[in-house]
Amino acid sequence: MADNFKAGIGFFAKYLSIWVAICIVLGVAIGYYFPGIPAFLGQFEYAKVSIPVAILIWLMIYPMMLKVDFTSIRNAGKKPKGLAITLVVNWLIKPFTMYLIAWFFLKVVFKTLIPTDLSTEYLAGAVLLGAAPCTAMVFVWSYLSDGDAGYTVVQVAVNDLVILFAFTPIVAFLLGVSEGQVPWDTLILSVVLFVVIPLGAGALTRSKLVKQRGKDWFDGVFCKKFDGITEGGLLLTLVILFAFQGRVILANPLAIILIAVPLVIQTYLIFFIGYGWARAWKVPYAIAAPAGMIGASNFFELAVAVAISLFGLSSGAALATVVGVLVEVPVMLSLVKIARATRGNFPAVAANQGN
Repeated sequence: MADNFKAGIGFFAKYLSIWVAICIVLGVAIGYYFPGIPAFLGQFEYAKVSIPVAILIWLMIYPMMLKVDFTSIRNAGKKPKGLAITLVVNWLIKPFTMYLIAWFFLKVVFKTLIPTDLSTEYLAGAVLLGAAPCTAMVFVWSYLSDGDAGYTVVQVAVNDLVILFAFTPIVAFLLGVSEGQVPWDTLILSVVLFVVIPLGAGALTRSKLVKQRGKDWFDGVFCKKFDGITEGGLLLTLVILFAFQGRVILANPLAIILIAVPLVIQTYLIFFIGYGWARAWKVPYAIAAPAGMIGASNFFELAVAVAISLFGLSSGAALATVVGVLVEVPVMLSLVKIARATRGNFPAVAANQGN
């Protein structure tokens, strides 16, 4: 039975892209034909963060945190190149390329297809996505691409600190929105839920069980029990997310396509900037992969919350952030495949302390 289960997980993970597509369609269908289900789940929300989704994301992240080598966290400062790439790409490049690319497509290329006021709202939603690098899902992308879990924690934690003081001024500069309307409760709750709690739980579990049973048992037996949990949590999360947005997506098919074009281009561009930079700097693959993933993916919980707060639930800005969720998962899975296929172009381990 155990062997069959492990084999099933291997097959399951191998065709993850197919399962993702199925779950997206299933979620949209549930949201459209059975609206009572997302309405019921929508009651369990705090600070615009869905508690059911938060629990599933927590389940995705916890197994990865169990594998974190906390020595690598302490030593991350000795390998600053990965952090430098993450910070520069996320905060000095990404928000501004997002604005330029989205403006070009929404205001110029698609000018005759989108009313001016609506294109401005779509642009605002795109900028909100561009100014919010990923906090939760990047752990999944790092895991799937065989990234360094400990270093990924450091990269995410540093970005979370920067978000606290850089997100609002950047959004205000690009869109001229008021700095007083950022939902800080959403931001802080997300950081606690998606970083602090799973990291602390993983650290306590690892410390206690390694002392009691030894590292070999912990790595070879206990951690194996969580095989497939991350992928399963991802699929269930997608079903719920797209159930929430099913009617919105089906009611705006053309808008979805038009908004998706600049978002997809931006995602690939930012990934290859960070990933390519890491290659040029000879950064080890396990650090380079998550460095590219963090910038490419978005903190959609924050972006959606701010869009609703500033422009309203039925606004074009809110729709654009929803499209961000729609396109991110398939695109990020393709980037995971690209990263894994090109890992031979990177050094396996750091050649010196500067990596």
